[in-house]
This record gives sequence, structure tokens and C-alpha cells, in this order.
Amino acid sequence: MKWLTGNTAEILSALSEENKLTLEDNQQVEEQVQKIIQQVNENGDQALRAYSKKFDQVELQDLSISQETIDIGYQRVEKGVIEALEAAKENIVSYHEKQKQYDFMDTERPGVLRGQLVLPLARVGVYVPGGTAAYPSSVLMNVLPAKIAGVEEIIMITPPSVTGIPDVILAAAKIAGVDKIFQVGGAQGIAALALGTETIPKVDKIVGPGNIYVATAKKQVFGLVGIDMIAGPSEIGILADKDANPVYIAADLLSQAEHDTLARAIVVTDSVTLAEQVEKELYRQLETLPRKKIAEKAIEDHGRIIIASSVAEMFLIMNKIAPEHLEVQLNDPISYLHDIKNAGSIFLGEYASEPVGDYFSGTNHVLPTSGTAKFYSPLGVYDFVKYSQVTYYTKDALAQAKDAVALLARKEGLEAHARAVECRFARENNETMS
Repeated sequence: MKWLTGNTAEILSALSEENKLTLEDNQQVEEQVQKIIQQVNENGDQALRAYSKKFDQVELQDLSISQETIDIGYQRVEKGVIEALEAAKENIVSYHEKQKQYDFMDTERPGVLRGQLVLPLARVGVYVPGGTAAYPSSVLMNVLPAKIAGVEEIIMITPPSVTGIPDVILAAAKIAGVDKIFQVGGAQGIAALALGTETIPKVDKIVGPGNIYVATAKKQVFGLVGIDMIAGPSEIGILADKDANPVYIAADLLSQAEHDTLARAIVVTDSVTLAEQVEKELYRQLETLPRKKIAEKAIEDHGRIIIASSVAEMFLIMNKIAPEHLEVQLNDPISYLHDIKNAGSIFLGEYASEPVGDYFSGTNHVLPTSGTAKFYSPLGVYDFVKYSQVTYYTKDALAQAKDAVALLARKEGLEAHARAVECRFARENNETMS
């Protein structure tokens, strides 16, 4: 695990060099994805079946998953898992219901009504990755906020498999309230949601994580549809003082490192002694970790221990990193809450372990990565609504405003704008519009 020491300016400079974004796109992936989208646009379901055979080694007759298949999958999942998913759902719903926003109208000026309507999206597509792991928690996190927002129809897609869609994914979809499920994945699945095919309906927005092809496809179809974000590898940042528990810190670092060899695990502390203890404990825990190879490479390549000169400097550094997950393992952690400027999800105290947020607390685990917490937010109910503004003026109210409107319009060289207001009073003033 690499250590970064020195003054704060030197540490920030080193981090900046490490985290420079590559401006050059992966041109090969971009071109492949563009061709896939074009094929889906031209050939619809036929292209989806061809790509399923090519990429997933599955020949499909029916792209849709029947309700009977969903029900059977649900029944096969052990009772304890169903109960845990239901409990997680309860927490996710109770948290996200507080994010709901409502219409407003104001009548501050006589004859003028202004307002805002909060309108749910009509149809949303949720991408659920396939491959070696199944993530039912991500189904709940993506679907339930959309349900709370009032989305009329939720379409879920997930890659086909020779062994079928995992039962636990089908169970999570049933519990969350997905309306339709289709077995199609990759860039072709994103294209199908964005464009629509004979079988898969076009959606208004696509959410959910995926590999580089899925992420690239989401980027390319943005504009045709909305997307949530372009997610990068998982990351965790931990602020810790000399009294923090190195066993807990090491365990939480590994909870993210086991996701992916590209995952980032970072500790910022003002205690060299704690840093040494954390590093020692981390490698001890690694020895018995089932996903040791993945976690070890992530720690070696992207793990960082940063030594700061003070708690204030610790926050300065971490705010520059803007981690996806931020743990504050300091004495009286709640008192530091307003020192945090950039973080996707914040975990306060030694018992708010990051996996609690991944699965159970109710906060969302679809979060901004790679420093984008500086301008992106966690997935929420607000991602599944849009806003329409409302204006109403009486004749008397417009009469008071018309001269200012016309003046500003002409200042911008837009004569028709000015006339559109003035024509409503031309007859009274015995004027003609010319």
C-alpha cells in the first residue's frame, strides 16, 4: 500500500498526478459500441438475438422473462434472503420517501400566478449486470426510488445466461415491483432501451451500473434518453485519528477493494502509529479473504495511506479526493459533519461500516465515483421526476410588465418578442403592429 507524506500541497499535487482523467477515449470501445447501437437501430430484436449468441453464448427465442418464471425464481430463494430483502426494502422506502418533492404555486403579486409541477417520468429502464456475481441489492436501490417517484412503468434488463437469470435477481425484481424483465445485456441492451425494438419499449431514462461497454453505450445514447451517471470503480475514503480501531478500518478498506482490481481504498490520518497498525492489519485480513487476488491488487495499485499534519488538513485532502464512500472514524464524528464538502455517502463513527449503506440502512448505494461527488449526487427520487414551470398573468398584470419586457427584448435585438407582448394592448392604444 503506497504512502503519501509531506505538506498538504505536495500530497494534493501527488494525488492530482495520480488521478488525472484521460482525455482520450478508448476509441476501439467507442467504435464497437457505435456499431452495436446502429445494428440495434436497424435490426431490432434480430440484432439483440445475434449479440446474445455472440457475447453470451445463448440462443434466445423469447427476450422477455415471463411472470411464471419470476414467481418460480422467487419461490426458490431461501426464506432468510427474502426476509432480508424485504427488510432492506422497508428501510430504502422509508429513507427515499423523505426525498419526495411537491408542486408549489405562489401569488405574491396581484394577477400573477407562478408555480412548478413535479412530474414523474413515464418509463424507466434499469440495467442489472450479469456475469460472475448477482447483486439483488442494486435492483432494490435502482427500482424503489423510481417507484416512490411515481414512474408509470419500470423495465429491467439483465444479460442472458445458459443457466438462466439468477433466482435472487428475479426475487429482488418481484419485491421491488419491476413491471417487465428482458434478458438482454451489454451495449445492445442499452441501445434497445434507448431506441426501442419490436419487443422492448423505448424508455425515458436509463439507470444502473455496467462494464465499460455499458457505460460507453449510456454515454452515446445520452440525449435520446436521460442517464443517471457514468460510474467508475468503487472507492472508499476513511478519515481516522489515533483512537480509531485499525481492525475496523482495514476491514472497511477491504470491503471496497474486493469489488474490483481498480477499486480505490484510501486512509487519511494524522497518526503514523495508526497508519502502521492499519497496514499491518490489512495484510493480515487479506490472507483469509476469498477474493484475495482481486483485493490485493486493488490495494497494491490503488490503496493509499496519507499522513496529514492536522485534522483540518485531513478534511482538506479528503474534500479534494471527493470519495464515493466516506467514513469519519474520529472522536465525536457528528461534530465534523459540516467540514465535509464532497462525498457521495457519509458514514459517521466506527459502527457505521460502509456495507451497512450498501445493503440495509436505506441510503442509496448508487453513488458518484472518481471525484464526481463534487458535482453529482447519489441516485434518488429526484432522478425520476422532471419539473414543469407554470405562469399565469391577468391583463392588468401584463400591462404593468409589458414595457419592461419589450425594453429587454429590444435590447437583445428580438423585435418579435417585444411585439408579442405589445400587440395585446395595440387596439386600446389605437396602434397597429408593423
